[in-house]
Amino acid sequence: MKRFLFTILVVALFLLSGNAVAQSNLKFGHINGQELLSLMPERDSAEIKLRAYGNDLSEQIEELHVEYNTKVQSYMQRRNTLSEAIREARERELTELQQRIQEFEATAQQDYQRMQGEIMRPLIEKADAAIKKVAKQQGFLYIFDVSVGSVVYFSEASIDILPLVKKELGIK
Repeated sequence: MKRFLFTILVVALFLLSGNAVAQSNLKFGHINGQELLSLMPERDSAEIKLRAYGNDLSEQIEELHVEYNTKVQSYMQRRNTLSEAIREARERELTELQQRIQEFEATAQQDYQRMQGEIMRPLIEKADAAIKKVAKQQGFLYIFDVSVGSVVYFSEASIDILPLVKKELGIK
């Protein structure tokens, strides 16, 4: 029994010391991915394209609202002089137009998000490639993106690789 306990103790000490040696060689890093993206020069042209697309969608939505408001005002001015059948038809028309506007707004929002993904994808891929390249060159085991909110804590031993990635991308 003593021999068994001694063996377990020796194995445990071996594992603990091996684990300590392995941990001393581990390198952990972190980066603020959103800050990196905001520093990339391509970000400005991407935001201009996205803003133009969003403005176009907003103008179309505004045109639909103007059309709707004009029809509502026209209906309200003449509603007392309209026959019951015509009044019901106009009310149905206004309700349908309002529904079309709501559907268009939902579709426009989805289209904007899709366009945002398409426009930002090349920047994200470029940043990701630079982060991976720096991590491999510098021998990091893990790189955490602190901008996504999932990292609760990182110690002083964790290295901020933003300066290294900026250098890799040629950002001053």
